[in-house]
Amino acid sequence: MSELGIEGLGISFGARPLLEGASLQIERGERIGLLGRNGCGKSTLLRILGGELEPDSGKISRRKGLSVASLPQEVPRELSGTIHQLLHEPLEGIEAHGSWENDARIDRIAARLGLDLEAVFADQSAGTRRRALLARALVQEADILLLDEPTNHLDIEAIMALEELLKRHPGSIVFVTHDRSFLRQLCTRIADLDRGRLTSYECSYEKYLERKEANLEVEAETNAQFDKKLQQEEAWIRRGVKARRTRDMGRVRELQAMRAERARRQDPTGKVRAEIQEGGRTGQIVLRATGISHGYGEQVLFKDFSTEIQRGDRVGLIGPNGCGKTTLLRILLEEFEPNEGTIRHGTNLEIGCFDQLHDLLDESKTVRENVCDFGDHVMIGEKQRHIISYLSDFLFTPDQAQGKITKLSGGERNRLQLAKLLARPANLLVLDEPTNDLDLETLEHLEDLLVQYQGTLLIVSHDREFLDNVVTSTLVFEETGKVAEYVGGYSDWLEWKSKQEQPELTTSKAKAKVRQEKPSTAKPRRLTYKELEELRLLPARLEELEAEQSSLHERMASPDYFKRDGGMIASDQRRLEELQASLSKTYERWENLESIAEEAGQG
Repeated sequence: MSELGIEGLGISFGARPLLEGASLQIERGERIGLLGRNGCGKSTLLRILGGELEPDSGKISRRKGLSVASLPQEVPRELSGTIHQLLHEPLEGIEAHGSWENDARIDRIAARLGLDLEAVFADQSAGTRRRALLARALVQEADILLLDEPTNHLDIEAIMALEELLKRHPGSIVFVTHDRSFLRQLCTRIADLDRGRLTSYECSYEKYLERKEANLEVEAETNAQFDKKLQQEEAWIRRGVKARRTRDMGRVRELQAMRAERARRQDPTGKVRAEIQEGGRTGQIVLRATGISHGYGEQVLFKDFSTEIQRGDRVGLIGPNGCGKTTLLRILLEEFEPNEGTIRHGTNLEIGCFDQLHDLLDESKTVRENVCDFGDHVMIGEKQRHIISYLSDFLFTPDQAQGKITKLSGGERNRLQLAKLLARPANLLVLDEPTNDLDLETLEHLEDLLVQYQGTLLIVSHDREFLDNVVTSTLVFEETGKVAEYVGGYSDWLEWKSKQEQPELTTSKAKAKVRQEKPSTAKPRRLTYKELEELRLLPARLEELEAEQSSLHERMASPDYFKRDGGMIASDQRRLEELQASLSKTYERWENLESIAEEAGQG
């Protein structure tokens, strides 16, 4: 029996359904990554799973005694008190107040996430408050964790600590994330939410992308054939008087049904079509920092830091929250002076900035006014674009373009800030956490734009894969006051660091290692007759399993598949899970027997 299941779930806000016939079974120990575009309903689905929101239709089944803990995307404003009080409050109904079990659990998780339990929650930074809310969810040791963007505002060290905590969590996890490294580390299954439909993918993230693209191609072809037939029927109904007199009423009713079906169809959400406007050519040296030191009182952020950034450099900044990354950026941009040292800018700089706190957006203005003030057009290259058309490239509807930005979600605000940034030419882009809240498709499009960008980049990010794909050198905030520069992205720095920390073997240890590595004189084990027969039959068994799996995938990719009975869909999904487990087990057995046979010369 599953921990929690939904079947035929539906909910609407306005004319279009947010969820339509959604079905999902959550099994014990699963870690499900919930993916989809901004605004598609992921947070709403998490709230329904957590019991905070009732759907309009459908069935929800929960195992008796099931406990659920949630991390919301937005920090609740009503929370107060110390972080210890915040973490202890949900445990009060479980055990007596002040019990050593509760305190030990709180201390252990707070230490892993770097929290000061005596600190007042409301006084903390966005990142610290997110870590506190994560700890609040984790200390409950619930059967199911529902996590909405758990890595937002966390530094890389905190993200990696969270990964380890979640890997050891004995229960099930459903999480929304834009962090591909985090997704790959944790995910055992992907649930894709697209235009109200929920589809399960038992595969890696890369395979999911391939299969979803294939499904969209099949859908596009089916829709094209439908639209062609509809056009033919519309042409028939518009014929002259003679045709109308002899009209087949059954055909008329079929046309009416086709019109209704076309009206209900939700076409795929468009993709962001942003372009970067290259500024004029800068001098060879973009900026030079010499002997920069800065801090506040006794707190030293960085000391005696020097660097030279040249035209075309792509520099990433990494380090824990509060170490001074944003401060260093602002000093490099000459927004304020350092305590010590000098900054020199090169010639012909055109700077474009992206701010993680959205301070560059004006809350009193509409979406369109934030991009072009009170004008109607923006210049993109040498072409003039109407502001409504330009904003549609960033997936804003005309109504949204005329509305206040206070109604926008975090992801929509990030897209708006990108629209504002890219509406002007720049040869130096300074991006402070640009990936927060972006859906994966928009993030990957931004990544592609930056890879092709010919100007200079300065990027603060905690997204490891984003850094690896975009930057060519990294400034790392290490021990207090030291900022070191390394070639490559995050993974390159991590590899260099691990090599430095690995102690060299002493001569005696090396000799002991050589002795241990001497080949054994024992004869290798040989396969029995029964095992040899099993090995012979395993390839055929694998073909059977893969053929059934492929057949199921094809059936689930059919455009009409989700019109079927919810119970049949749930049964197919369970069978798909069983097939994946059988395939993994059979492959493992095959490799094991092959290895033994090869070593024993029985191949």
